[in-house]
Amino acid sequence: MPELRFPALQAPKPRKKMSRTCAAHRAWVRRHRCSVPGCRNLPIECAHVRGGTDGGLGLKPSDKWTISLCQHHHLEQHEIGEAGFEARYDLNLIELAEEFAKRSPYLQPSGAY
Repeated sequence: MPELRFPALQAPKPRKKMSRTCAAHRAWVRRHRCSVPGCRNLPIECAHVRGGTDGGLGLKPSDKWTISLCQHHHLEQHEIGEAGFEARYDLNLIELAEEFAKRSPYLQPSGAY
């Protein structure tokens, strides 16, 4: 009977550590007007989109998932929830965050920092 030969474990490939934060991208997002159509309120804050992103229980989403909201609308987003906020203002927060990430001069095309 042939001897059982279990295959050797390969050496792990080095991974490039990807940061979840990018201060330059957040600052760039805050330089835009509020994402709610017609809103001219200030100051502008960098709001994270949580639903359907890379966040989790107790884990804030990465800065790739940010949009510009004035302080009033950012608070409202948290108070009524993202689904209610999207319905009230006819917004798609995921698509909007993806567009911010795509246009950002500080994020690589893959979304990595």
